[in-house]
Amino acid sequence: MTSSRTEGCTLTGALSVTTSVQDAVSIIHGPDGCAHHNFSLLHALHFDNDQLVLPSILSTSLKEQEIIFGGEKALEDTITRAFEGNHGAVFILTSCVAAAIGDDVRSVCCEVHGCPVIIVPTGGFLGGGFSDGVKSALIALSSLCHGGNQSGMVNLVGEKNLEYEAEANYREVARLLSLLGVKIQLRFVRNIPVSAIGNLGCASLNILRDESLTDVGSALENRFGTPFLPSFPVGFEGTLRFLSRVGEELDIESDSAIAAERAYQKGIIEHFSDLRRKTVMIHHWGQTSGPVLTELLETFDLELKDHGRLLSFPDPLPVGTAGLFRMLSRWQRVIHA
Repeated sequence: MTSSRTEGCTLTGALSVTTSVQDAVSIIHGPDGCAHHNFSLLHALHFDNDQLVLPSILSTSLKEQEIIFGGEKALEDTITRAFEGNHGAVFILTSCVAAAIGDDVRSVCCEVHGCPVIIVPTGGFLGGGFSDGVKSALIALSSLCHGGNQSGMVNLVGEKNLEYEAEANYREVARLLSLLGVKIQLRFVRNIPVSAIGNLGCASLNILRDESLTDVGSALENRFGTPFLPSFPVGFEGTLRFLSRVGEELDIESDSAIAAERAYQKGIIEHFSDLRRKTVMIHHWGQTSGPVLTELLETFDLELKDHGRLLSFPDPLPVGTAGLFRMLSRWQRVIHA
């Protein structure tokens, strides 16, 4: 059976967001097993992505007594311990156990004074998985911002912190925006301090990592009035449409940027001309990848056959022209192996 790096429980999804705030600590209100599993998983994946920083996680260490009689005192003690670390914010993530026993987490946090304490509901057994945890965390952390004036810049919202090519995808989106003269104001949330989140409401446009975050985009638009694009660009034509849509939203002329990118794409297609008319099989593609795959099949006149060379189609989809270049390079190596 195959599995995606973005599958898993609600708690893990939320932690992939909260632990990317550099000067904050995430408290898991639950048994030590939840904290140990997630710490080990996040540490391993961060190391795999050349991020050599340990995730800042504390546990309320709920045991049998707290599970029977309530764990609110354990949570209060752990928050006090977190304050000793002089953090910019404390994030409280509720495990399935804490949700099941009905601890009044909000009342405990209301008694706390000092740095911000943000509750992220992550009792996954009530329904939801990894992506729901990501959305819950993003919406909860947005409360650290109280609005602002539009800056003409954009925010990137919901980057997949555990994917292999997160930084490469960021660089590609930044490159495309630079063709329009647009700068990125905030990566919400990827390797930023608590103070940076205060700028969340100042952007003129939010760009979501993918369409699964539409609820987050809508929540930010309702709160700050910031319009959003539903996803990073995918496909050759999709990348050109992305430039056009950013230009429309920011009232920027985009024709010259689109022309420059189209010429760049033409050069890349010529670079991979040796792929033309090959017989291939495609591994791991689904309904969402259909339009991009169809575009590539037509561009290179590829023929799908059961006996063709086996090529992998990544999930998530390649971002922008650069993402397609990396994928086509892999295809080229396989076909000529």
